[in-house]
This record gives sequence, C-alpha cells and structure tokens, in this order.
Amino acid sequence: MAEVTVVSEEEPASRASAGAPPDLLSLHESIAGLLATQGDWRRAYQHLQSALDIARAGNLRDTLTSSYNRRYLDQRLHGLVTQQGARPGLGIALVDLDLFKRVNDTYGHLVGDRVLREVAVLLQEGLPPEGFCARYGGEEFVLVLPDVDAARAVLIADSARDRIARHPWSRFCPGLSVTISVGLAHEAGTESARPAEPERQLRCADNLLYVAKRAGRNKVAYRDQESHRVITHSE
Repeated sequence: MAEVTVVSEEEPASRASAGAPPDLLSLHESIAGLLATQGDWRRAYQHLQSALDIARAGNLRDTLTSSYNRRYLDQRLHGLVTQQGARPGLGIALVDLDLFKRVNDTYGHLVGDRVLREVAVLLQEGLPPEGFCARYGGEEFVLVLPDVDAARAVLIADSARDRIARHPWSRFCPGLSVTISVGLAHEAGTESARPAEPERQLRCADNLLYVAKRAGRNKVAYRDQESHRVITHSE
C-alpha cells in the first residue's frame, strides 16, 4: 500500500536503441569514399546518409548511459509543449538518485557509473508511447510524459520509484541499495489554457523534487490538481 503524506511546500518551489559505436560511423564513411571513387554515387550517398544518422544520434545521446541528453530534452520539450492542445496533458518528472555521492565514496566510481546506466534502463520502462528519459546532468534524469493525465503521470513516476527501490542492487556489490526521489510537474492540455513554458514546468518539478528530498527521500512529490496541496507518495 502506498503511503500518502501531505507536505508543506515552504522551500523554494520513442525510445530508440543506444547509439552505434564510433567505428561503425567510420566504416560507413570509408565505404562511401570507396564507392565514390568507383562512380557508384547512389550507394555512396546511402552510406553517407547512414553516417550522418549515426552522428546525429550520437549528438543527442548521453555517452555514459545511452539515454537522451540535455540537448535532445530541450529540443523535444519545446515541441511537445506547443503541441499540447486538447491532449490529456504533459508530465515532467525530475529524478535524482538519493545519496549518490555515498555510493561513489563507498563502492567507487566504476560502480557508480554502472548504477547510473542501470537506473537509466529502469527509468525507460513503462513510459507512454512518445515519452522518453533524458539525463539532465550528474545523477539527475528527466522523464517526459506526453499525452497523460495527472493520475497516470503519478502512477508512472511512482512505479519507476518502486522499480528502482526493489531492484537487486546487491548483485553489483553486497550491501548496495539505490533509491530515487522525484518531483513531478503536470500541466493539463486544454484548448483554452495557455501552454506552460518548459522552463517553468522544469522549475516546478525541481521545487517538488526538493520537497521529496525534505520528506525523507524515496518519494514522489506532486501538486494535487484540486486542492493544490503538495503530496508525496512512498512505500
């Protein structure tokens, strides 16, 4: 059973496959050059296009976790916000690994990197069709949840929290445990409502993340749509 706690807000308020290896990029470029010298311009162009696609994908992926990076997040967010219209809404969840410095200090940075990669995989489960996960920086990630109402956004965020808390981290190192805190900001998509600016919605999620941390970590903090109270979910 999930525990629901009301917390005072006194403080500041297509999943694609991982990027291809760099040598595949060089291989397409080399083949394109060879075909060009033979006058096979059509096939040379195809390989150059493949090389371009790989390079573009690499520029939008985080090198450590293979999740999307901040650049991709910024590009997609602006498009999704302006296209809200009469859709159910847009949820933005800011995720932070709890006490991650302690993981690095206790188990080493190689284990810390492995944890970040595994968390990125777990966060990408159960997202809506156009949803995605992006690494925001350090041990922070952002879940973008388009076309969902507030209740489903909370369910997705809390499922991610629970999934990570229950993951068998001790398989990496005995005694290792990992939890996340989440700040969830949701904007309803109505024809009459002015779409929220993505920066403002991210700031709201950041404020709520702070509330989740203050409430004891391993929680999801969000604003109730009717009462406007800030609520945290936890086990």
